[in-house]
Amino acid sequence: LLGATVLLCLVDVLHAFAIEEKGDVFKRRACPAFLMFDNAAYLADMTFELPCNCKPEDVSSVVWYFQKNMGSHETTVLTDFAGTMVRMFSLIVFRAQVTDSGHYLCGTKRGDFFYGYDVDVQPTKHITVAFMDRGQHVQDDFTAKPFSLFTTFWDWSRCDRCGVRGEQRRIGLCYVRSAQLHPRYRATLPNVTSCGSRAVPTRFQHPIRLRRPEVAIRSCLTPCPKEKVPEEGVQAISNVIAKLGEKPWLPRVPTQFHKQPLGTDLVIACPGARPEHAVAWDKGSVRLYRSRYLVGVNKSMRVFIDHGNHLHIQRVWVGDGGTYFCWREGEMVAGFRLSVFYQHRRRRTLRDPETIYAIKVIGMSYVIVTIIFIIIHVCRCCWR
Repeated sequence: LLGATVLLCLVDVLHAFAIEEKGDVFKRRACPAFLMFDNAAYLADMTFELPCNCKPEDVSSVVWYFQKNMGSHETTVLTDFAGTMVRMFSLIVFRAQVTDSGHYLCGTKRGDFFYGYDVDVQPTKHITVAFMDRGQHVQDDFTAKPFSLFTTFWDWSRCDRCGVRGEQRRIGLCYVRSAQLHPRYRATLPNVTSCGSRAVPTRFQHPIRLRRPEVAIRSCLTPCPKEKVPEEGVQAISNVIAKLGEKPWLPRVPTQFHKQPLGTDLVIACPGARPEHAVAWDKGSVRLYRSRYLVGVNKSMRVFIDHGNHLHIQRVWVGDGGTYFCWREGEMVAGFRLSVFYQHRRRRTLRDPETIYAIKVIGMSYVIVTIIFIIIHVCRCCWR
């Protein structure tokens, strides 16, 4: 009990220290007299955090607002007016979509704005993929008279498997360089912003939409970290007995059991994984490499991995049953035991809700058709 009390006190002290440090940041950084928007670009399905980098010292809580376009009268309040849904004055957006692109404003309940972001969520649909092992290359830069387009790549991800051949991904987002960008928007480099930014003039947006974000994939090989061996005499007898009943050919990871009806669609997510993580899938001892199973590689794909690292199985059949293993950041973290069963069709009776609804719809249809038929003939008789 004493240890727990000391730990809780230590957590409170660290939390207070973090708030004090945040307050010092606000003292050192004054809010601009004219509201500016910082450009930030992400890929769809990613989770991102927007910190409120400045505020007056007398403001103890902030409210976040969302506007689709500058000057729009439709403004959405994203947090409660007490600021209790904001952690350290920052806003967290989970699994953002293209529709979440727009202006994010940090302010007060009265509508005073301190800081703003121009968020560009770029789509994963029709994303350009380059497999480096096949000799494929990323997109070349496009240069026109008023602007130029290029791709800014993130660092290579970690190898998604260890001990065996794995794969690495490198995500690239679309950016534009032009001297005619809106001056109210700020970016890391001058005259450079993401392709979906509101700083891009309207006349440039049509040709810019033709360029998509891209991802590069290459093979990799990394060793697995060595497991710590317990010291002599430390390992309990119960652990030795438990290991005698293990199956050495199955990985020791938490396994979930699931039954799926035949002919239905199934989507499996890796626990704790995000789109920017290095994630891999195996079916038993078969490696499901992206070079073969990434969505879009083959138009007739029934089993594929999307750009959000989810495994899709469409129109499940009996052969899809088995154990699927998930790797996250080079470590196998979970198993998914899938069994497929045939769903027997039952005969419906007149008392079933679906049958009653169908009878009502059919009956109403006949009544409407009869009324229309009578009205038409009455009109014809009157006309004659």
